[in-house]
Order: sequence, then C-alpha cells, then structure tokens
Amino acid sequence: MAKAKGLTFYQKESKLNKEFFKGILELVVATLIVVFLAFGITYVFGSRTGIIGDSMEEALPASSQVLINRFVYMVSAPKRGDVIVFLPYGNTNTHYYTKRVVGLPGETVQIIEGRLYVDGYAIEAQDKYDYIEDAGMADSPILLGEKEYFVLGDNRNSSEDSRSGNIGPVNRANIIGKAWMVIPGKDGRISLVE
Repeated sequence: MAKAKGLTFYQKESKLNKEFFKGILELVVATLIVVFLAFGITYVFGSRTGIIGDSMEEALPASSQVLINRFVYMVSAPKRGDVIVFLPYGNTNTHYYTKRVVGLPGETVQIIEGRLYVDGYAIEAQDKYDYIEDAGMADSPILLGEKEYFVLGDNRNSSEDSRSGNIGPVNRANIIGKAWMVIPGKDGRISLVE
C-alpha cells in the first residue's frame, strides 16, 4: 500500500505541473494577442500628425495635432469634403499634408473668377470659403485620373494644395488616411474633424 500512496503523490505533482504550465502558456498567448491588438488599433486609429501653417483654419488650427484613421480608406474611397492626410507624390522626405477633398476621380476641376467648379458647376457656397485669389494650375480645366483627387486648404488664400505644381492632384496610393479627430489643444477639448 505504501507504493500506491507514493505513486498517487507523483501523479498529483505531475498533474499540478501540467496545469501550471498550461496556465502560463494561456497567459503568454493572451498577452501576445492584447499587444498585437493594441499595436493594430494604434497603427490604424492612433497615428497622428501635426498641422503646419494656417491652410486648414478654422477646421484645424495651426500647430494642432490630428489623429489619422488609416483603416477607412482600406474599405472605402475618399469622398468630397473628407479631410485627408497625404504625402505629395509619395515623397517620404517631406511632412504630411492635410487638405480637404474637393474633386474626385474622373471629374474636371477648374477655378473660375475665384470660385471652384467641378464638371462645370460651382460646388461651394460663396460665403463658406474666401474668394480664391490665385487659381494656380486650376485656371485651366484639370481632368482627374481614375485614382486622383483634387484637394484644397480651407483657408484658400494661404494654402499650398492641388493648385500648386509641387502638390498637384493627389494619387490614392499617396493618401495615408483620413483626419478624424483633433487631439486636445489649449482648450482641452477633443473634436472630430468636419
């Protein structure tokens, strides 16, 4: 009988070791999943950029920080009115630009007498944005390619945007994501980008 009791003791010890290591393995796997999810969520929704200059005033004040939603354009295309973050011509040696989409693929964009026209129709209310003093390249009609977007800063007369030769129409491949939330500034408030 002494042998049987000793044998039972060793079986319990072995069973405890298996349960202990199984618990440790489950904890490690759960931790890895949480880290992976946290990294993924941060990459997709937590990337941020600073606003340089006053080209997007009032919507995005100079020096504010904006969170970038990288996921939204993986499942849908940019829409007119979206504020996008992009690299002009994919140039990784420059800062991110943040501008509003006003022209979509296949449309013809032109600025006539200080107003924006898309496919021959004025698309903005006169009182929403300032009269555009410099039409730049858009003084002639610009036909956008199948993956090109025409962007303007909200502060039309203090913006380097698609009217400029060093920006031009923005290719979808160069769009980083959609600006979706302004990180709290001096007033301490979080606001969505409109």
